[in-house]
Amino acid sequence: MNAARGASAVVFAYHQVGVRCLSVLLARGVDVKLVLTHQDNPNETIWFESVAALAKVHGIPCITPTDPNAAAILERISALAPDFLFSFYYRQMLGQPLLAAARRGAYNMHGSLLPKYRGRTPVNWALLYGERETGASLHRMVAKPDAGAIVAQQAVPILPDDTAVEVFNKVTVAAEMALHAVLPQLIAGTAIERPQDPLAASYFGGRKPEDGRIDWQQGAQRIHDLIRAVAPPYPGAFSALAGKRLGITKSLLQPRHLTKSSAPGIYCENGAVFADCADGQVLRLLALEYDGAPLDAAGFLARFGSEKRLLT
Repeated sequence: MNAARGASAVVFAYHQVGVRCLSVLLARGVDVKLVLTHQDNPNETIWFESVAALAKVHGIPCITPTDPNAAAILERISALAPDFLFSFYYRQMLGQPLLAAARRGAYNMHGSLLPKYRGRTPVNWALLYGERETGASLHRMVAKPDAGAIVAQQAVPILPDDTAVEVFNKVTVAAEMALHAVLPQLIAGTAIERPQDPLAASYFGGRKPEDGRIDWQQGAQRIHDLIRAVAPPYPGAFSALAGKRLGITKSLLQPRHLTKSSAPGIYCENGAVFADCADGQVLRLLALEYDGAPLDAAGFLARFGSEKRLLT
């Protein structure tokens, strides 16, 4: 018999993690009484599946409140008397009255190996800091964000040239695996909760498109990590070349390539585009956009010649 059969839940969910984790609850036989999600932002690139569409397929009531903590929402959820409340990549904080509405606890899925990288956009921050591992953590929700005891974790590797979306896809699978493994114990009341070490915790805020601007006084590894951390479908890393925006969406560290000269800059050589960095290391720039249009090595050479150009 399915161990989750008979358990009920209200689910706050968005994004791909929301879709996959909601799918796990349904596959495990949890009675999802209500789904709360977000309306898609027309100014955001929507590259992930829809929680609302999944709820509709399964005939689950789904709402998109502006304020999930509003009195009317709290009253509706309290009337459902769910055993559990789950938050899967939902973007708003849930207040204590909402958390208390779940008779057996409220749990959140976070995209890092807590207590590291609490807060917003944990995958992007992990790449920016050159991590070689991240994952997903299911934890009890408390007043302080991402601080509650952990009930399940699943780690995934970050390869040296992985982009944020590639790592995010791994984290999505990690979240699905972690929830699927622990859910029977959670329902049975036998899941072990492991308190987080507050001294090991780190918090990070959200990121803006402007944060993708490259500082060419940094070393090649740091710049490479930025490029892959904000690569499409995220807003992307960029610089200025001859007064126009140069987008750099994919790079490769070339530690043994000889620099063209000591100053940071960009140039074409042997049919490829390279950037000399301030630490003497070199990046091969594999994908470029100039003034909004794709730019390959031949186009770069035709437009800018073979001499190194400074970037700002």
